[in-house]
Amino acid sequence: MTLRLGTRSSRLAMAQSETIAQTIRERHGVDVELVPIATLADSSDDKLRELAASQNGVFVATLREALVAGEVDFAVHSLKDIPTQGDERLNVAAIPVRADARDVLVARDGLTVMELPNGARIGTGSLRRASQLRALGRDFEIVEIRGNVETRMARVDDDLDAVVLAAAGLARLGLSDNATEVFDPLTMLPAPGQGALACECRAEDAETTRLLAELDDSDTRAVVTAERTLLAVLEAGCSAPVGALAEIALGDDGDELWLRAFVGDASGAPSIRRSITGTTDQARELGEQLAREMLAEGASQIMASSSQEDAS
Repeated sequence: MTLRLGTRSSRLAMAQSETIAQTIRERHGVDVELVPIATLADSSDDKLRELAASQNGVFVATLREALVAGEVDFAVHSLKDIPTQGDERLNVAAIPVRADARDVLVARDGLTVMELPNGARIGTGSLRRASQLRALGRDFEIVEIRGNVETRMARVDDDLDAVVLAAAGLARLGLSDNATEVFDPLTMLPAPGQGALACECRAEDAETTRLLAELDDSDTRAVVTAERTLLAVLEAGCSAPVGALAEIALGDDGDELWLRAFVGDASGAPSIRRSITGTTDQARELGEQLAREMLAEGASQIMASSSQEDAS
């Protein structure tokens, strides 16, 4: 038996897909063949948020089409790239143990963000990261960048002083030593679902669903459910200036889930930061409640303002 695993063709996507493939080979003795598939996001030079506006789930849409067409048996995605709206044809059968969800700085001369001088040029393609960098109150120049991890890092010491990247991406590529600072979530909240992978198959494929389900981690599924529910209720896409991180800790009455969230403005204007706690089985409800509290405080207006500034 051979399972065909659909994956984006970037080095990072191939690396994280190979990790899942190897786990399946070892646990089940099943051969897994990686099938690289080029997506619109891989072939276009447009800004990421322009692509996101033109196609929902720009990083996963082509993979999903191949999956539905039967060209592959399952796909591995970065969970943060999957639209929060469900697709009844498909099933996220497994969300394995999450890697480090935090963001990192890769800067010249081993500097941290607060050691960078005023006017330092920091590269990112994320409104979320740009908003939180500007909220630090420093006179940084935020530079729009695209490209894979290596391409972004190569610009440090060239035309940039630093770039902000995902810790999980660096780790999966064996590049963690290049990070000069790991951001505390109090400073930089990650994207909802960042660091987590999703193994998706056709809803009708019971055998592949069963096999993948053994890779699922219940704690990871609970925390990302809280984060992605918040994102859905806010009606914010993956490119919106929204950060969220849920964590599980042992409380007096058992496991507690703590959800923190951020909605910002591209200019670094006043933002909304809020948190909520509850139990792990309340993950969806906690995400919904926190989102509604943030909407009541003007989250929609802040996100709309950010979009207008970016368009101008």
